[in-house]
Amino acid sequence: MTAPNRTPLSRIRNFSIVAHIDHGKSTVADRLIQMTGGVAEREMSDQLLDSMDIERERGITIKAQTVRLHYRARDGEDYVLNLMDTPGHVDFAYEVSRCLSACEGSLLVVDASQGVEAQTLANVYQAIDNDHEIVTVLNKIDLPAADPERVKAQIEEVIGLDASDAVEISAKTGQGMPEVLEAIVTRLPPPKEGDSDAPLKALLVDSWYDAYLGVIVLVRVIDGELKKGQTIRMMGTGARYPVDRVGVMTPKMAAVEALGPGEIGFITASIKEVADTRVGDTITEDKRPTPKMLPGFKPAQPVVFCGLFPVDAADFEDLRSAMGKLRLNDASFSFEMESSAALGFGFRCGFLGLLHLEIIQERLEREFDLDLIATAPSVVYELVMTDGSKRELHNPADMPDVVKIAEIHEPWIRATVLTPDEHLGAILKLCQDRRGIQVEMTYVGSRAMLTYDLPLNEVVFDFYDRLKSISRGYASFDYQITDYRPGNLVKMSILVNGEPVDALSMLVHRSAAEKRGRDMCERLKELIPRHMFKIPVQAAIGGTVIARETIAALRKDVTAKCYGGDATRKRKLLEKQKAGKKRMRQFGKVEIPQEAFIAALKMKDN
Repeated sequence: MTAPNRTPLSRIRNFSIVAHIDHGKSTVADRLIQMTGGVAEREMSDQLLDSMDIERERGITIKAQTVRLHYRARDGEDYVLNLMDTPGHVDFAYEVSRCLSACEGSLLVVDASQGVEAQTLANVYQAIDNDHEIVTVLNKIDLPAADPERVKAQIEEVIGLDASDAVEISAKTGQGMPEVLEAIVTRLPPPKEGDSDAPLKALLVDSWYDAYLGVIVLVRVIDGELKKGQTIRMMGTGARYPVDRVGVMTPKMAAVEALGPGEIGFITASIKEVADTRVGDTITEDKRPTPKMLPGFKPAQPVVFCGLFPVDAADFEDLRSAMGKLRLNDASFSFEMESSAALGFGFRCGFLGLLHLEIIQERLEREFDLDLIATAPSVVYELVMTDGSKRELHNPADMPDVVKIAEIHEPWIRATVLTPDEHLGAILKLCQDRRGIQVEMTYVGSRAMLTYDLPLNEVVFDFYDRLKSISRGYASFDYQITDYRPGNLVKMSILVNGEPVDALSMLVHRSAAEKRGRDMCERLKELIPRHMFKIPVQAAIGGTVIARETIAALRKDVTAKCYGGDATRKRKLLEKQKAGKKRMRQFGKVEIPQEAFIAALKMKDN
């Protein structure tokens, strides 16, 4: 039985928009909101759902957003559309997977001029894994380079979806958008039947922190009803909360009496910590719990680790509170305290990829007005010790004695690269140089699709930048972690005046160690200012020095006052100076400026 003010299940549509970066997801979402009257015309702006400044500046979606829209179809029926706009970048794939599990269908948006890209494939396969019905939308058909027929053939060939009934649109001008709305209500399925009288069972899709309301929780109700005043229980953590408010995003927050089966909305319940609301948890009623939990999601695993340190040591407490606040809105970001002899106190942070690292660092600097230094990014290694035990290594500086290590295992990824034919040679060389193993190579029209196994260690520094520069921005790249494999890895330490600098130590493959060491020494020679004594800069593996540069000493002309007379007078002064410099070098402290660290840590590929 349906409540009098509730939309029947057959007229609810929950759907995601998936696409590669820059194929127009957010613009399609804008047009759908505009056409269904989700916001007043004067409140409308481009990329309405990208609310963060950093999202607008970079033109990318970082956080998935949800909106409830009301649409009267051509058959005269009123429908409720729950739309989820998802990110396109590989680092935010976990956001995509969460949204897809809360929906029954997807709009696959493909650029009619660029065609299928690596992330298009990754996202559409995720949608297929979630048993989604998929409506293909070809966007940007107003561009002179658009070739819808070629792209339809590509979709059928690469993805295996029937693209004969793809909707051709231009989200920018609004052309073809009414057909998209009709396709959503006619071709996407309604939510599966749920029992509104059964005990409450709801999926926790997302959670974020609001300074006024506390934690806001996005939920998808499967069975039962979620009402204000109910006491709910998180089945994963066992925490209980009374519900303060129930509502939907339109995209502004609007309160509703209750959420029933098939509906997506939000609740607030005076929750203080986002950590208490684990994404993928099952929410049920405390008095009448549901017997079985929902399967949930795998937690987001950090892939890249790096140290973040304040430039000014006095900002450490500010950095700690800033990270705590940022963690409230991004559960995939993890951190723990660490200290370094060179950089003082800071945090070892885990990220989902380099873009995620960049975004977090930029948000900390912008939103909290901090100056930060990031150490060289590293990945998680698995050490197999001689006694048979295993342990994880997050920071190369913490590596135990090599005598105790039997094997070092490193993470490998399966990478998919799509590239125009003319850049193929350079990209193959790049993958080979990074110890890649080619799995397969196929052609999609005039574009090559490469599948490679690569060590994550080699990808994490600047692989993506190199790929974009050698392909003039036309290659697209997607990856997922596959397994850990043993590797011939060594710890390379950098010594300045005989003292190891822990912030610059790194794990490298033995074959690349000498080149990496020489590059680092050459760079530090230029960056460290000269002192009154000469300073050796060395790269070493264990007790073996593999590269060395010497920073010349500043010289004072001690013989300036000597004129005429015996040459031994001059020699005596020079010998005295030499002995003084030797003593200075023994006890002298080399000051390495912060800028030298920052510049040295910016890896560049010569």
